[in-house]
Amino acid sequence: MEDFRLRVFVAAARTLSFTRAAAQLCISQPAVSKHIRELESRYKVPLFTRRGSRLELTEAGTTLLAAAERLAEGYRRLEYDMSLCTSRVEGELRLGASTTVAQYLLPPLLARFTMRFPGVRVSMLSDNSDRVEHALLRGTIDLGVVESVSRRQGLHYSLFRPDELVLVARPGGAYARVESVSPEALCRLPLVLRENGSGTLEAITSGLAAHGIRLSQLNVVMRLGTTEGIKAFVRHSDAMAIVSVVSVIDELRNGVLRIVDFEGMALTRDFSFVHAAAEPARLVGQFIDFARVGD
Repeated sequence: MEDFRLRVFVAAARTLSFTRAAAQLCISQPAVSKHIRELESRYKVPLFTRRGSRLELTEAGTTLLAAAERLAEGYRRLEYDMSLCTSRVEGELRLGASTTVAQYLLPPLLARFTMRFPGVRVSMLSDNSDRVEHALLRGTIDLGVVESVSRRQGLHYSLFRPDELVLVARPGGAYARVESVSPEALCRLPLVLRENGSGTLEAITSGLAAHGIRLSQLNVVMRLGTTEGIKAFVRHSDAMAIVSVVSVIDELRNGVLRIVDFEGMALTRDFSFVHAAAEPARLVGQFIDFARVGD
């Protein structure tokens, strides 16, 4: 049986915050601290350390996180495989996904899902995170997959997978020799970003704010409604862009775009499942399990 203390540790390790871990698991912060202390006592090593006001994983904590995530994946696969022994999966599944998720993550997953469960009819709405959440509230979709940082009242969110936002440029452009940029230098670079309502833009805004940078301080030369449009703009200009790393895998592999590192700064966010009911419908739950197992 899965050790709840490991679930608490994973939540704390991913958020680097006992407060956020407590909120995520619907338990108290003292309970989080208690579970972490029990694990540290059991393994006789510290799992977290504080650097100023920041919480960081120790080497032992990093090792435990990797092991705990492997165990959690094993339990999810066990539960999922056993559930398939009891009933047939069929019906209609109406999905809504933010643009990045719909373009780069869901197509191969949906291909595997529909091959595995031919009795399920799937449709998918692709729009920005804000509109996907509105579609859920109107009842026009059953499940959303969004990239926004904020949480809308009345909806329920759970982790799909983590993501990283990276700064990209064309190899032969004005910044071909730039390997990294400081937060201050970033404000001077010509940037092309997503439109208002985009989960990617919200994640960028939130991540930069944590380093004292406001969106209004950036030199934004263009706003575009799709990541594909942004990538094409960057390939034909000296502008740079901040995009999900999953959206530029092919371009990086083919050498038409390159990553420029952030100095002392990481922009991360989570792709999340979102549904209207606290307990999602059975078919919705089946799809979430399938996506997390990565079958």
